[in-house]
Amino acid sequence: MPKPYDHPDTRWLGAVMHVAFFLLLGGALARFLLRHPGEPRTPWVLALSLALAVLHLLGPVLSGPAPAAPAVPPARRRLAWLGPVVVVWMVLVVLAPSFAWCAVPLFYTGLRTLPARAALVLVTVLTVFVVAAQLRLAGGFDPNLLLAPPAVAAIAAAVFLHTERQAARQRALIDDLIRTRRELAASERREGTLAERQRLSMEIHDSLAQGLSSQRMLLQAAERVWESDPGKARAHVRRAASVAEHNLAEARRFVHDLAPADLARGGGLEAALRALAARESDDHLTVRVHVEDGTRVPPLPGRVQSALLRVAQGALANVREHAGASTAALSLTLLDDEVVLDVTDDGHGFDPAERSDAPAGMRGHGLPAMHARLRQLGGTLTVESAPGEGTALSAAVPLDPPRTDPADPADPQEAPR
Repeated sequence: MPKPYDHPDTRWLGAVMHVAFFLLLGGALARFLLRHPGEPRTPWVLALSLALAVLHLLGPVLSGPAPAAPAVPPARRRLAWLGPVVVVWMVLVVLAPSFAWCAVPLFYTGLRTLPARAALVLVTVLTVFVVAAQLRLAGGFDPNLLLAPPAVAAIAAAVFLHTERQAARQRALIDDLIRTRRELAASERREGTLAERQRLSMEIHDSLAQGLSSQRMLLQAAERVWESDPGKARAHVRRAASVAEHNLAEARRFVHDLAPADLARGGGLEAALRALAARESDDHLTVRVHVEDGTRVPPLPGRVQSALLRVAQGALANVREHAGASTAALSLTLLDDEVVLDVTDDGHGFDPAERSDAPAGMRGHGLPAMHARLRQLGGTLTVESAPGEGTALSAAVPLDPPRTDPADPADPQEAPR
């Protein structure tokens, strides 16, 4: 395939070669006219010089796109142009050997226009003409004139071809880098989308879904006692309305990736846990909050507080929906290097091994979501339970949590509930 002729990076070199060609052509013509005035071949030399100049000027024009249809490929037009240029030059060299120096820009033109093998053939032919012309001008055999032009032509061709190959490699490398950047950007967008989906799914499960479940149970309880105890029914409805209001605040906050509403009120994690316990306690379930004696909970990072509060919400939702418990306890403990939240209940418990073996469609979302939250902070989640003995859940987060990939999946060995 012919090489690109008018690449932006090589236009300046083409301009230099055009100027050099006309300087050499003008110098050769002036030398001929000074040394051979009035000879019969002079008109032919003048006419061929003018024709060669015009043909060379047409080179850049023929390199552009065809102005009319059907379009002829630029490469084919350049080949059709290069042939007459070389032929006219050869005739000039036969008539006046001093025109042989015009071969230097023609070397470059041929190397740019033709495939590598065809260009080398053309360079060889031009070199033979140059050697023959120099020997004619010398009037006898000169080893320097016989060997120097081929050596110069070989060096010029080798340097040009090497430069072309290096440029081709660089263009290929740049194309690969651009393609890699695009693929990386697309991959980052996909990962960001997946991470956001996971965040929203956990937020919906830990806040809206649990709130809706509480509202449903409260409204069902109100319906059961609507006729027999209107006062109690209205109390259930008021609590359902309060849960709905809290859910609305949670929805607005997690859409904007803000802290949970209980944390936004101030007082830190302990106050938020007490507000959660008060909201979840009712006639059927009593939730208590316990902080280790002497433990003063320092200001924790917002991500840690949010994660532990969401874990507590999810755990209490599981207690209410699955455990059949009458009491539950939230215990917050500050150790030397980590903070631990324990959630226990006196419900009927379950067998973690049986739940982990359940089909994927029958597994809950709560524990995997908790594990994913804690794993983002370098924390751990431990669940201990047995049928008839209640459940104990422990969430531990380092006080200096490492950053991990938010899209890490939950541990498949964790028993969903």
